[in-house]
Amino acid sequence: MNKISLGWREWVSLPELGIDAIKAKVDSGARSSALHTFELESFSEGGIAKVRFCIHPYQHDLSIVKRCTATLLDDRNVTDSGGHTELRPVILTTMILGGISKMIEITLTNRENMKFRMLLGRTAMVGDFTVDPQSSYLLGSAETNTPVQGNS
Repeated sequence: MNKISLGWREWVSLPELGIDAIKAKVDSGARSSALHTFELESFSEGGIAKVRFCIHPYQHDLSIVKRCTATLLDDRNVTDSGGHTELRPVILTTMILGGISKMIEITLTNRENMKFRMLLGRTAMVGDFTVDPQSSYLLGSAETNTPVQGNS
């Protein structure tokens, strides 16, 4: 099977969360994927554990807010690159990237001070993707979904 090459950052779609495009940092050093959330709330619906949360899908535009609900898969301790451990909710959702649709686990956390609203970890890339760390947006831009020239 031919694997799709990703740059160190790419646009990802999370359709079950209503997110057509979110810029993700592709990080093969991170085990799990993470999504910036705020107003995170756990609740139960029909005996099923769920989470409700908000997302600003675009880094520099706080006026756009997506309100999401997902089934809670788990709560896990995640250690960040600074060595800090945090208990995070984990959801399972569909990701579309490079024409491939797959279910991935995503941890929910506050990434307000981080440059990217989403971190795409290696478990989400296994089997389908390789990473070219010198390139960006090999799969295109959010607006046109066509290849972007250069590494801006």
